[in-house]
Amino acid sequence: MKDSAVSSSKWLDAHYDPVANLYTFSSCIALADLHGDGENKLVVGDLGTGASNMKLKVYRGTGLLSENTLLDLPTGLVSFLMDQHEPCTPAIAVASGPFIYIYKNLRPYFKFTLPTLEVNPLEQDVWSQAREDMIDPMTLKEMLEGIRFLMLEPQDMEAYVNLHKQQPIRRQTVITCIGTLKKNMADDDAVSCLVIGTESQEVYILDPEAFTILAKMSLPSVPTLMDVTGQFDVEFRITIACRNGNIYILRRDSPRPKYCIELSSHPVGLVRMGKNVVVGCAQETLHVFSHISFKDTGHGKKLWTTYLPAPVTTMAVLDLPTRGFQAVLVGLANCEVHVYRDKNLISTIKTPDLVTSICFGRYGREDGTLIMTTKGGGLIVKILKRTAVFDDKDSAPGPPIAQSIRLNVPKKTKLYVDQTMRERENAVAMHRAFQMDLSRMRLAAARAYVKALESSLTPMSASLTEPLKMNAVVQGLGPSFKLTLNIQNTAACRPVMNLAISFLYDENLYSMRTAFFKIPLLVPGLNYPIDTFVECLSDKGISDIIKVFVLREGKSAPLLTAHINMPVSEGLALN
Repeated sequence: MKDSAVSSSKWLDAHYDPVANLYTFSSCIALADLHGDGENKLVVGDLGTGASNMKLKVYRGTGLLSENTLLDLPTGLVSFLMDQHEPCTPAIAVASGPFIYIYKNLRPYFKFTLPTLEVNPLEQDVWSQAREDMIDPMTLKEMLEGIRFLMLEPQDMEAYVNLHKQQPIRRQTVITCIGTLKKNMADDDAVSCLVIGTESQEVYILDPEAFTILAKMSLPSVPTLMDVTGQFDVEFRITIACRNGNIYILRRDSPRPKYCIELSSHPVGLVRMGKNVVVGCAQETLHVFSHISFKDTGHGKKLWTTYLPAPVTTMAVLDLPTRGFQAVLVGLANCEVHVYRDKNLISTIKTPDLVTSICFGRYGREDGTLIMTTKGGGLIVKILKRTAVFDDKDSAPGPPIAQSIRLNVPKKTKLYVDQTMRERENAVAMHRAFQMDLSRMRLAAARAYVKALESSLTPMSASLTEPLKMNAVVQGLGPSFKLTLNIQNTAACRPVMNLAISFLYDENLYSMRTAFFKIPLLVPGLNYPIDTFVECLSDKGISDIIKVFVLREGKSAPLLTAHINMPVSEGLALN
């Protein structure tokens, strides 16, 4: 109830259509002003059933504006400006298989095909011989390995060879991710290049007008997620998450990545916030790495890690330039969307179904619009209130924010370094001296303990037959004091008898009415108070010690001994 109240106070429920039949991911959804009228539309690459009914859909407001049929499953969708001709309307690039379909004014404009890969010379030579009927299908099977032809039954091989032997051999790759890169200016209305990652572990940068390959870079693994920043003619940085669980950084004039981030699990989401890279991993964690540390170490420095309550399904950036506010939107498998600013969870949005794609930006004429699609094909539109305020404190349970603030540790001084070197060079001698001092301290403690036992100075007796405990209380300002002795038998069930108490003091300084008592039978567990009065005879404001002995008939050594430090007689001092 608390989370829903918090989320409803920040977001307006603008639209929810549970039967919109939109099946897509965050990589196939974009917001763009397609007609140059200042009103952004929602462009979605719909996956359909996965085998048919794939479409490019455009929404305006809450209604469907147009749709175009796609020939294959879309793997990515971006909007970009091809030129500066008026009116400046963006084009839509849809990556599907080995092709990029360019739409302008919601109409097909151009189709780009990835260059074919190099064919194995041995395989090409074998098929050339088959084309000229120089070898039979069984010989062809023995010479080929690892292709579909080997899975055919012997009776089907001849038909397969006759069908394909006249066709040219091609090795085609497919597109796995797509992004945009500004050409030479960082403005919002600047011309952008297309950046595509392929199954052949390569990255291409395409010219926005001629669609020629401007740059080609290689990766150690297949790219799956991509984030691009910078300008092609100046300096750019392409952050790519790959299937081997690593993140690589590509830069200008570098055909291969120089920097790498090694993750403990596979990445499922990748966004960039300023100079930091935010990665959602399969182990229900959210990691943040710094771009600055790449220049020094070649590896990304992990700033912090957040543990999530459920697996990550999708991620996006919440960017409000008018407020100077940036956060990360994380869709979770428990039907929640968490909003993180730095390490803090600042908002939680409950959804009726599992969220598969998130897009935040300007929709229509509203800047702070959050668009989500669900696993069941639903469409959710929420608008951020203009009065919404996100607190910097973390709403999730856990340690306070101050615990994550790093201490300002001072630099090592020359004195500290010299002391460290001295300890390192004289480690054996220092250890021996420490052990010697420790042994002396233990010996002194043992001697003091034995002395206390022999003189019965401990507050409890060491005798097993007469286990006693005694404490003394002095009351009064003087010259008369009341001295109370509390004696207790600590035995379990055995009473103690035939005990006496004797006092030893300076008779020139004190006088006592009774200096010797016989103690009655002591029942276990009961406290026996024994009172007596002490009179101070001196008017010089001095005090002394009165010794108390607990004696047993027939024994010369006392069972207990107590030294009572008498206070100064304030009554005589006043007189």
